[in-house]
Amino acid sequence: MTRTHVPVLAGELIELTDPHPGEIVVDCTFGAGGHARLMADRIGPTGTLVCIDRDPAAEERFEEFAREAVCDTRFLRMDYADGLELLREEGLLADMVYLDLGVSSMQVDTWERGFSYSYDAPLDMRMDPAQELDAREVVNTWEEPRLARLFRSYGEERFANQIARGIARRRRRAPLETTFDLVDTIKGAVPAATQFGRGHPAKRVFQAIRIAVNDELGALDRGLPAAWELLRPGGRLAAISFHSLEDRRVKRFLVERARGCVCPPDFPVCVCGRTPEAELLTGRAVAPTQGEIAANPRAASGKLRVARKLEADG
Repeated sequence: MTRTHVPVLAGELIELTDPHPGEIVVDCTFGAGGHARLMADRIGPTGTLVCIDRDPAAEERFEEFAREAVCDTRFLRMDYADGLELLREEGLLADMVYLDLGVSSMQVDTWERGFSYSYDAPLDMRMDPAQELDAREVVNTWEEPRLARLFRSYGEERFANQIARGIARRRRRAPLETTFDLVDTIKGAVPAATQFGRGHPAKRVFQAIRIAVNDELGALDRGLPAAWELLRPGGRLAAISFHSLEDRRVKRFLVERARGCVCPPDFPVCVCGRTPEAELLTGRAVAPTQGEIAANPRAASGKLRVARKLEADG
C-alpha cells in the first residue's frame, strides 16, 4: 500500500536555501525524491545533485528520477553520514546539503516493512533490509531495563517501565512476531484512560524502536559535522526534523557554530578569539502552514532549520 508522496516544507526549504543554477547540492535522504525534483529544476543543466539513501527502494526511485532530471545526478546507497564522509574524502565542496530526517511516507505505507502500528506486519523497521538488527530482535531479546530506557529516552514515553514489563511478560509465553503483537501488548500495559486524546498509544514506542534499529540519532550526530565540513563558504545546511530528539540536536549544532566570543561577560576584551562560523537563516524553527498540514497531516510535526557557512577569518 502506498500513497502519493508529498515533500514536507518544500517551499520553505527552497526559499531559505535559495538554490542557484550550477550549484552542487547534496540530498542526504532521497526517499521518494520530492525535494530532489525541486532542487534539480533550480540548479539546472550546469548543476549537480548528489543523492544519498540506504534504502534499496529509494535507489529504484532514483533511477526513474535521474532519467528525467535536468541536472547531473549521482546516487550513493548508504547511510548519509557515511556518504557525506565519502564525499569529503573525494574532495567535493558543496553549495548546499539538506536532510529530511526520520522515516519516509513511502516506508511507512509499505506495510511489510513493519514501520507502522496501523498495519499488521512482521516486526522489522529496517531502513536497510540488509542489516542484521531489526525490531523483532529488539523486542524479543533486549532485557526489560534496556527496553524501558529505550522507550523513555528515544520515545519520551511516560509509561516506559510498564510497557517494557508487559513486553517481557508477553514474550515469556511466545515471541512477539508482528506489529499488532506489539500494539496489543502496549495497549494492555498502559492505563485504559490514557489511550484516548494523546495519539495512538503505540506511537512513541514504535518511534523509539525504529530509531534504535536504524541508529538514527547516531547518524545525525556524525552527519551534521560531516555535512558542515563538506560545505564551501557561503554554503547552506538545512535539516527538516520530526521530533524533539532530532530538532534539539540540529538546533544545538547550528547555534554552536553561530556563536562568537565565549569569554566570560566580565572580561574587558575578548581573549578567546572565537568568531562565528555560521549565520542562522532561521531564528527559530520554521513550521508547516495550516494549509500544508490540512493537505498532508504527516507534516504537522515538521521543523526546518537553515544556516549559511561563513568565510573563515584569516
